[in-house]
Amino acid sequence: MKSLVYTGKQRLEYIDMPDPLAADGEVLIQVASVGICGSDMHAYLGHDERRPAPLILGHEAAGTVVSGPNAGRRVTINPLVTCRICPACRTGRENLCPERQIISMPPREGAFADLLAMPERSLVTVPDHVSFEHAALTEPIACGWHAVSIAENALDKPLSESNIVILGGGAIGVGAALSAKCMGASSFTVVEANDLRRNYINRRVGLTAVPPAEMPDDRPIDLVVDAVGIVATRQTASQCVRPGGVIVHIGLGQAEGGLDIRRMTLQEITFIGTYTYTMKDFRETAKAIFAGALGLLDWAEERPLEAGSQAFSDLFEGKVGTPKIILKPSQS
Repeated sequence: MKSLVYTGKQRLEYIDMPDPLAADGEVLIQVASVGICGSDMHAYLGHDERRPAPLILGHEAAGTVVSGPNAGRRVTINPLVTCRICPACRTGRENLCPERQIISMPPREGAFADLLAMPERSLVTVPDHVSFEHAALTEPIACGWHAVSIAENALDKPLSESNIVILGGGAIGVGAALSAKCMGASSFTVVEANDLRRNYINRRVGLTAVPPAEMPDDRPIDLVVDAVGIVATRQTASQCVRPGGVIVHIGLGQAEGGLDIRRMTLQEITFIGTYTYTMKDFRETAKAIFAGALGLLDWAEERPLEAGSQAFSDLFEGKVGTPKIILKPSQS
């Protein structure tokens, strides 16, 4: 099969790789659409020791089952593979399973390829009226859906009465904003430093996006969603959230620094780290996408998988205005 393979720092090669083998309980999926995630970019830059080269990256995928009795089934893919028997799995917090695996991280190859093997339990059926491009957005949006759901439980007021700031206008940040809106929030602002992306969000996505220098300060900020996760955004989150407010942290841009622990302690600010989503979150996100509750979702740019190396280069150089690039394998 044709695959886009990470072969070293800032190197991706479009080459032939062996077809994957489906284990017991798994099926083969012909990948139709697969998004580029920030974690893929971290690996591409050599910043993720969990993703050593050579490796097929990519975990935001949708396609068609091509093996087993359900061949022909259109699906979107939850890339987390968990044990299903540990306390975390039994209580519906599969994302915290100590045995969890995720495609695009050894021992599981990712979805920047024609074919992918996945457990059937990780698949959600996609209705015929929903495109694979939209279905592939389930994974990144589910991260924001999970974060907003957790924040809703931690806030001391309803989402509908909360003033929300989302740091980062990539797919995770946009997904968090759309999720908050779907859950009843009415006051939320996306903060995005990249001019191209910020202008695109304002023009095409239907959200309000501002540069960091124009952070809203007309009313206290109840919730900050950090969808970037670098020193600067953690500093911003620490400074701007109100006393008693909540910070939910999704981004994994940098591992350390930025939090004002003293202020968080003295003013009882809640900081919550969030990792991916539960299967319940994933299914709820998919259901919202299928129902059109998250908008038109026409803010992803499509490119062929064979042009994936250039797509990564363009993202790294800040030349991409859209929140998401979707790669399309040649078979689709």
